[in-house]
Amino acid sequence: MNTLQKTLLALATGSLLTVSAQSATTYSNGYTGQPYVGVKVGQFDLDIDDADDPTAYGVYGGYNFDQNFGIEAEYVGSDDADYRNGDLDAKTYGAYGTARYQFPNTGLYAKGKLGVAKTEVEGDYTVGPVKFSDSSSDTGIAGGVGLGYSVNPNFGVEAEYAMMDSDVDAKLLTVGAHLKF
Repeated sequence: MNTLQKTLLALATGSLLTVSAQSATTYSNGYTGQPYVGVKVGQFDLDIDDADDPTAYGVYGGYNFDQNFGIEAEYVGSDDADYRNGDLDAKTYGAYGTARYQFPNTGLYAKGKLGVAKTEVEGDYTVGPVKFSDSSSDTGIAGGVGLGYSVNPNFGVEAEYAMMDSDVDAKLLTVGAHLKF
């Protein structure tokens, strides 16, 4: 991820987190459905020989229909990791259905997600005077589990482990923060 992309991601995140959003819809069961947006950082674990695991940066958003079910979409990209004395970049785009279990009388919750994700991996390296380029792009089933904590009604944090089944099996361990509207 180049400096311009990191800067734009940081500016967009700062803008989203400073917005005061109090709108929500109350359903007949008394639960208020909530959209949310957030940022995450972590590390990819790619099934590639001779490659370091790249650091991951991402954004995500979703909507909780009720206390237990929702939808979520995310984009996670990486910085350049060492790959055979060259560079390796990874990206994933995903759409998921989510299920949550709220632990009684606490802000703590467990979350699971299942959906589809597109994973793209590109690597450039040099052997002697010859430059090589490898790439893979595939869409497959993806899922994850995590723990979260609602700090207050409008802000929460999460730790998550996700797996993307594609040509290059990718795993992703992240921590993130989200703002609920």
